[in-house]
Amino acid sequence: MSASIQVAGLWKKYGAVEAVRGVGFEVQQGEIFGLIGPDGAGKTTTFQILAGVMEATSGTANIFGMPARSARERTGYLTQTFSLYPDLTVAENIRYVGDLRLIPNKDIQARAGRYLSMFDMDRFTDRLAGRLSGGMKQKLALACALVAQPQVLLLDEPTTGVDPVSRREFWDTLAHLAIDGLTIMVATPYLDEAERCHRVALMHEGIIHQTGTPAELRRSLGARRLEVHTAALSAAEDALTGRHEGIMDVQRFGDRLDVMVPEQASGQREVERLLHAANIEIESIRADEPTLENTFVATLRSIGREVKSPRYPGKHPHRDLTGQTAIGAESLTKRFGDFTAVQDVTVEVKYGEIYGLLGANGAGKTTTIKMLCGLLKPSTGRMELAGEKGSLRSRAVRQRLGYMSQKFSLYDDLTIDENLNFFGGVYGLPHDEIDEKKRWVMEFAGLEGKQDLLTGSLPGGWKQRVAFGAATMHEPSVLFLDEPTSGVDPLARRAFWRMINQLADMGTAILVTTHYLEEAEQCNRLGFMVAGSIVAEGTPRGVKDAQEGHLIETVASEPQRAADLLRSDTDRWRISLFGDRIHNITDGDAESSIKDTAAKLQAAGIQVKDAREIPWSLEDVFIAVVEKAKREERLAA
Repeated sequence: MSASIQVAGLWKKYGAVEAVRGVGFEVQQGEIFGLIGPDGAGKTTTFQILAGVMEATSGTANIFGMPARSARERTGYLTQTFSLYPDLTVAENIRYVGDLRLIPNKDIQARAGRYLSMFDMDRFTDRLAGRLSGGMKQKLALACALVAQPQVLLLDEPTTGVDPVSRREFWDTLAHLAIDGLTIMVATPYLDEAERCHRVALMHEGIIHQTGTPAELRRSLGARRLEVHTAALSAAEDALTGRHEGIMDVQRFGDRLDVMVPEQASGQREVERLLHAANIEIESIRADEPTLENTFVATLRSIGREVKSPRYPGKHPHRDLTGQTAIGAESLTKRFGDFTAVQDVTVEVKYGEIYGLLGANGAGKTTTIKMLCGLLKPSTGRMELAGEKGSLRSRAVRQRLGYMSQKFSLYDDLTIDENLNFFGGVYGLPHDEIDEKKRWVMEFAGLEGKQDLLTGSLPGGWKQRVAFGAATMHEPSVLFLDEPTSGVDPLARRAFWRMINQLADMGTAILVTTHYLEEAEQCNRLGFMVAGSIVAEGTPRGVKDAQEGHLIETVASEPQRAADLLRSDTDRWRISLFGDRIHNITDGDAESSIKDTAAKLQAAGIQVKDAREIPWSLEDVFIAVVEKAKREERLAA
């Protein structure tokens, strides 16, 4: 293998701001290389230099030995924002990009047919790009980038806002393109995606701090992860958080705590001692290896990077309502003409509970949320919201609700201060309370002293935090969060969820949607939506335990060829690739499946380095639930 991308001593300065500081790395031909880091780390600047969009202040960035600006014909680049034309069709967008790159028309048509067929989009050539789902838009953008047949592909957060099914298909496509020799460099805030890269680099404040394979980075932490299950999560988190010898980190999820310890046996004894001293009953403790996110967070903390989680200045808690129904829906159905968007949905969310609504793009989640919060009247069914069963649009109900939509619910042409004053005034907060809440929002967002910035000038992560603050200034008893942390880095995501948990502990009922399934672990209960219906429901642990069959992880010498071979005689959705690891969902006995898989791969000349049964991840559960629901629908039809 030879290096396709060579970067050495790369600097980029914007006046006094040093966005990239002495970066150096190489990416080999046919490699998928991940660049991960928090907002403002310098990832996008690095991509723009490699794409030839801007010049570096100093240092070298070469593509196949040529300066990046001179190698633009050999480079494909997907920016963070959707850069296609929504009022052109799929075919017209591809033809336009091909014409810009001076590609003969017959080659444009041939390549468009090839890539659209590969992405299962050849049925949609006449559909307007603006009417595609998030996943289909990203596939179209990728097809446009590939029509020039680049040798290097740069992807800057390509799957933000894309559902798990489409994300898995997208990454499967990237793996096949890499096998064909395409060099791929990708930035992503989702660390389960970074697991699919051959190598990753951790970037912060313009400097690369660690580089290696995902497995190497996980091992570098030198720690074990304990999953601690207890009913008293908040109290257990308080008991374990602090300066305790043998406890490196504590993270709260919907039905467990993840506790990082340097050594398993002594760490578990310390956890048990501290929880018993606090009279907290332990249901179970299970040990596993750390995740890439654990490594990422530990690395950033080691260099002094931390996101603030100031205590929410709540003056009107709702703890007296805890356990009562906050959101109740029975047999909700919504039709738009002949199209049924939501079918017979029944759901209940109690005060003090975090409920996650999960589903692929087009599953009906946003329509369901609009009905649940009273913005959209159902065609049939009954609703209860914040104690009201009649008019859900009354002023009294509105005062008790908070809503943060997928699209930022802030005014871009107002300053941060003006936005927060507006929302505080709309909800009738006293001036002194508005001032206190504004101070909290600015500290939570990490924007102290910058209240006069125009909101539209903020990067995505900071804008999300301000939007969250605006939606919760009035201390709602019911809070709707529609993909609140889309595109937010792991440290900022942790800060978000600490705040969400604070609100839940105060008695607020919270309904949240997310495409990031590691994040869905933070919810107390989950509902899986497919084609407008809820097809599975339960705690994160409960929905995993409810799965039939087993999840087998195999480490193979030729992972992509191994995955394709295993897909050849089973449902494609059962096999997924994570770097050098293959996940296989099997209905048979685990031990027999491991032996059969090993025999099949070895017969094809593929070395099996390791194989074991592992616990279900929520992503694997989600894919299995969605695919089985589709199969049952087809069988019923």
